[in-house]
Amino acid sequence: MKPKHIFIAMQLIAAVLISSNSTAQKLKDNPDLAAAKKAIAASNNIYFQSFAKNDSSIFIDRYAEDCLILVPNAPAMKGHKGALEFFKMAYTKIGLRNGKFITTDVFGDGKEYVTEQGVWQSFNAAGEMFDNGKFLVLWKKTPKGWKMFRDSFSSDNNK
Repeated sequence: MKPKHIFIAMQLIAAVLISSNSTAQKLKDNPDLAAAKKAIAASNNIYFQSFAKNDSSIFIDRYAEDCLILVPNAPAMKGHKGALEFFKMAYTKIGLRNGKFITTDVFGDGKEYVTEQGVWQSFNAAGEMFDNGKFLVLWKKTPKGWKMFRDSFSSDNNK
């Protein structure tokens, strides 16, 4: 490679590094994204109360009216009706009584949509963890606040 080409390549690499560092800083200082992260954490903190209390209204309120719950090995469950179906299935057939979300990252600008990445754990009535896995949730800002718009998850276990 000619010295001129090496110099140009070095400039391009430096520009990319500075740009990505600047973008990361902007996201870090983004008040919209910070507010979205706070709302997601609050929603996640009460999500599993619905199972502990057998109260589907708490569960359904986490979701946008036009949501899709993308259950593994099954058709998508649509809207609040689908969310109710999912709640009933998880409560009665699976025995879900509590759980935990651990958010590992939130991506986006915080204006209309953000994507949450994380891991989850599910617990039965005896407080025993019976399943765990990972998830991606696309959150949508609605007039009622941040709601789950697309909820996709999978187990880390072979069941």
